Amino acid sequence: MATTPRSGGASGTGAAQRPNGNSQNKSCQFKLVLLGESAVGKSSLVLRFVKGQFHEYQESTIGAAFLTQTICIEDTVVKFEIWDTAGQERYHSLAPMYYRGAQAAIVVYDIQNQDSFQRAKTWVKELHKQASPNIVIALAGNKADLSNIRVVEFDEAKQYAEENGLLFMETSAKTGMNVNDIFLAIAKKLPKNDGANNQGTSIRPTGTETNRPTNNCCK
Repeated sequence: MATTPRSGGASGTGAAQRPNGNSQNKSCQFKLVLLGESAVGKSSLVLRFVKGQFHEYQESTIGAAFLTQTICIEDTVVKFEIWDTAGQERYHSLAPMYYRGAQAAIVVYDIQNQDSFQRAKTWVKELHKQASPNIVIALAGNKADLSNIRVVEFDEAKQYAEENGLLFMETSAKTGMNVNDIFLAIAKKLPKNDGANNQGTSIRPTGTETNRPTNNCCK
């Protein structure tokens, strides 16, 4: 049974207890990148997932922001190294640096913005051509709390996701709808080899990235 992210201050570790009373966890680490047009809510999704917070007015990301979050699935501890990339066109050339070596990607669009959906399709094509052949890609239709004024229909996006082998959910960073679920779905789909510590190419934050504080579970 999957569990949602928990604060590092929680007393439980989430480890599977063995009959002799000892706990044993497999540990996996995965690089995940968020891609999408500016203002679709990528940073808000990550903030909701990592810290359980939502800010009505979120500053635009410059370059990329680096965050981590740890979740537990049965007896496996999954650590995500998350790269939240800037959506502005002038930063597009930097994107390959962040999705290179990534085991997972979330491509985000705004359900109120048809152009952002078309842009999301472009990102998917780019990932299929240039990213790891085994990358797990999820498509997130964000701002689902505004579904009464949507432009992109759920069925249209779902059909596109199915045709391209993507995980798909509509999300709301504001309400938290499906935010944890989409990360959990990705974690479940990623390969977790026994005794392996899966790691992608790691880029440490420099001048153009922001290293944000995180909450961890199952330490």
